[in-house]
Amino acid sequence: MLKKLINWYQKKLVNTAHLMKKEHLNIKNHIVKINGDKFYLAKAMVTDIPEMVDIERDVYDGKAPWTDEAFLPELKPRLDRFYLLLRQEDELVAFIGSSLNDKQGDCHISNVAVKPEYQERGLGYFLIAKIIKKARQLNYKTVSLEVRISNVKAQRLYSDLGFKQVGVKKDYYDGDHEDAVDMVLDLSLYETIPNNFGI
Repeated sequence: MLKKLINWYQKKLVNTAHLMKKEHLNIKNHIVKINGDKFYLAKAMVTDIPEMVDIERDVYDGKAPWTDEAFLPELKPRLDRFYLLLRQEDELVAFIGSSLNDKQGDCHISNVAVKPEYQERGLGYFLIAKIIKKARQLNYKTVSLEVRISNVKAQRLYSDLGFKQVGVKKDYYDGDHEDAVDMVLDLSLYETIPNNFGI
């Protein structure tokens, strides 16, 4: 009898946690204002993949680090991935992807891309801030990411949001084998970070 009660209670807890996570990751598509410009914020779907790959080609000199095949499992309905995108006048202009690790309490940003003509307008900052907010709602401990060692501009953006360099991964990137800087945001310290903009 006690074993049945314990099983029932554990199942109830798992189902409750599952429902809460689903609720936190549910985002209604809506218009947002970023530095005076209006954009349409939505969760990314499988049908968005061709445009996402196109943005990567624009950003990475004609070479998309992620293929359609790589994006496909990421965008199928699942609770361990969270992708957002921004559109302006029906054109996809930016997106962000993350994987969610409940056991480690880490939200790992796997991909951020902003069309070159829309860069320096706060879109990347906005999307990263959204991911941080979701990680905080899920009571995660950290948000992590890798960034090319040569991408000083992106490293500066991440530092502005409170990320700290914790290491370097040698020969991390396919193709050119460039090193990656490992960066982590400790969410337990987030309230003390200056300019956290209420994330």
